[in-house]
Amino acid sequence: MQLQTKLPKVGTTIFTVMSQLAAEHKAVNLGQGFPDFDGPPALRDALTRAMAQGRNQYAPMAGIAPLREAIARKTERLYGRKINPDTEVTVTSGATEALFAAIAAVVHAGDEVIVFDPCYDSYEPAIELCGGRAIHIPLQLPDFSVDWQRVKDAMTPRTRLIMINSPHNPTGAVLAAGDLEQLAAIVRDSEVMVLSDEVYEHIIFDGLAHQSVLRHAELAARSFVVSSFGKTYHCTGWKVGYCIAPPALSAEFRKVHQYLTFCTFSPAQWALAEVLESDPAHYLELPAFYQARRDAFRALLAPGRFKLLPVCGAYFQLVDYSAIKQIDDLNFCEWLVREAGVAAIPVSAFYETPPDTHLIRLCFAKSETTLEAAAERLCKL
Repeated sequence: MQLQTKLPKVGTTIFTVMSQLAAEHKAVNLGQGFPDFDGPPALRDALTRAMAQGRNQYAPMAGIAPLREAIARKTERLYGRKINPDTEVTVTSGATEALFAAIAAVVHAGDEVIVFDPCYDSYEPAIELCGGRAIHIPLQLPDFSVDWQRVKDAMTPRTRLIMINSPHNPTGAVLAAGDLEQLAAIVRDSEVMVLSDEVYEHIIFDGLAHQSVLRHAELAARSFVVSSFGKTYHCTGWKVGYCIAPPALSAEFRKVHQYLTFCTFSPAQWALAEVLESDPAHYLELPAFYQARRDAFRALLAPGRFKLLPVCGAYFQLVDYSAIKQIDDLNFCEWLVREAGVAAIPVSAFYETPPDTHLIRLCFAKSETTLEAAAERLCKL
């Protein structure tokens, strides 16, 4: 049988490749972006209770009401935006499902979607599966900021969607309020929508405030905003996220969601609803929690030969390895696993046309023991 692939540019993800290499070489894995520690005990206890109480069957398609209502209250407290939990909040099977459902809901064959490189690797395949075309705009070095004039120049009658991500994976850059103003000005007199990937919304440092699209009424009226409980509660394996969008966009979003996963792991929804209400301190204290890890990891790496780039948000540290080897980043990461016993991710994996920057991504959402072991190996290079 001759098959014609729908995704000719897609192979095994770089995250799987590097994790397999890490396992083969018994390396410290700072590649894939997940914590190696558990979430709050209260959350695990709430999950156990939910299962014991028989919350094990299908949840409502949009998510259980107590969780949607808790999300709405949290959104109003943090971003000053009052949303309707019945018509504007949809619970999803992770943020990746939410991103796919949003793209599939509005992108038609021949449409263009603006993305910013480096960008997360699920964006373009989702666009292509819908018959769309990703228009890649590189973020500006050295601070990975957006060139908004270049965005304006890239707009065409086929532009359907602009995708933004803040705090940003893999760079840790964050958007400022002025960035949202410029984005609003660009889309104001158009039918272009915005898809805002905000999965690291609570992981932002040095006193900065997360500039959610939900803070900006004009943008919120045309945006899908995607968040992740996995990132916030250190439980990425639960695969629970959500999307907030105006009623008309949510209606289209749910048409896709109901035939993609229909609903999301029910006991986890009940557990998250309980903990969101009983322990808001967890997400409010998350910036300090991860900033301490960022600062500790940077101090551990300081004696070595890596150049550390600034990190304003998310839980990744970009490092420049050019003082160690003059090879491309994929080969460097493979060498690093074999020779140093540390797994990282090459930043070129997030680009359509990667610049020659010699950058790799290290995840610091790890225990002190893991970070110390990795830093000891890295500082010997």
